[in-house]
Amino acid sequence: MTNSNLVSVVIPVYNSEKYLEECLDSILNQTYENIEIIAINDGSEDSSLDILKKYSNKIRIFPQENQGLASSLNLGISKA
Repeated sequence: MTNSNLVSVVIPVYNSEKYLEECLDSILNQTYENIEIIAINDGSEDSSLDILKKYSNKIRIFPQENQGLASSLNLGISKA
């Protein structure tokens, strides 16, 4: 089966170190292959950005100052 439609997964990230790796690994381990992961680091103060950087060859990371969930999602959608 050919997977031709691109699926964009937008992940707003704010101090999410506890579950971030599990989230990213889960998405990356899907059988559907035509996926882009867009992570918006919304001014995290924990190690979330360091975790995102470990995946930088597989995901797209966009930083912003803390502006909240809606702003993060809007930025992610605009980058999709």
